[in-house]
Amino acid sequence: MATGKKTVNVAVKSAKANKAEKIGKSGQANQTAMAIAAHPDDIEFMMAGTLLRLKERGWKIHCLVLSTGDCGTPNETKAAIVKKRLKEAKASFDLAGFVFHPPFVGDLEIFYEKKLLARVISEVRLAKPSIVLTQSLTDYMEDHDATARLAAMAAFCRGMNNIYCTPKRPPFAGDCAVYHALPHGLCDNMRRPVKPELIVDVESVFPLKRAMLDCHASQKLWLDVSQGMDAYLKTQEDMARTVGKMSRKFQLAEGWLRHNHLAFTREAAADPLAEALAGGTVRL
Repeated sequence: MATGKKTVNVAVKSAKANKAEKIGKSGQANQTAMAIAAHPDDIEFMMAGTLLRLKERGWKIHCLVLSTGDCGTPNETKAAIVKKRLKEAKASFDLAGFVFHPPFVGDLEIFYEKKLLARVISEVRLAKPSIVLTQSLTDYMEDHDATARLAAMAAFCRGMNNIYCTPKRPPFAGDCAVYHALPHGLCDNMRRPVKPELIVDVESVFPLKRAMLDCHASQKLWLDVSQGMDAYLKTQEDMARTVGKMSRKFQLAEGWLRHNHLAFTREAAADPLAEALAGGTVRL
């Protein structure tokens, strides 16, 4: 009888140890985050610092870029720029140690429609994230807005048995919180400033965030010509400094707005991004 109790106690301790090991540093069982953005370099501008901070704390990071970036050039052919931008994106995510999900649609072809949603759902099911980071719902251009809607709905549909997705992949259960980055330029599509509710300190990882953006060499000329963004690396830093000032604590930062929790997380107060980066965030 005593031997039986001892065996049970050992089994219970072993199960608790395994559970603790799975939960890891942040206190969360599923330490996988996924960033979903429209174009090559969007993640680097507004999300990469937060992703790098999560990776420092043991999280696995997946990055999905929807578009090939085929219109992001003033003079190259479509085939040439697609090849170049894919190479740049791979170099950036390899540098950070992120899992890269290649694009499958062209620039200005990102719409909230069934076929594209089915692809995004499939990629989310492949990664099985507990946190999805995506773009603002009110950004300066439609590709960004549509991507934000697709990402949120793909996370919403993660566990639905009867939803169509392609390639076909099984649903997964569990909480999946969605966060929206600040819009590019920190203003919505009507030029109104957008303030975050959660600010993440990215100063320690900013050199790598900058190096990731610097991998996108083809975009310097394009942004200079199309949007007047001279010295796009400086633009990246300027936005991070502005968000840092909003925190009244950090020098360089990224800001986030949390999507409504309904059907995403069980608790209204669930804030896994803040929990995972405890000590390096400010809530406004």
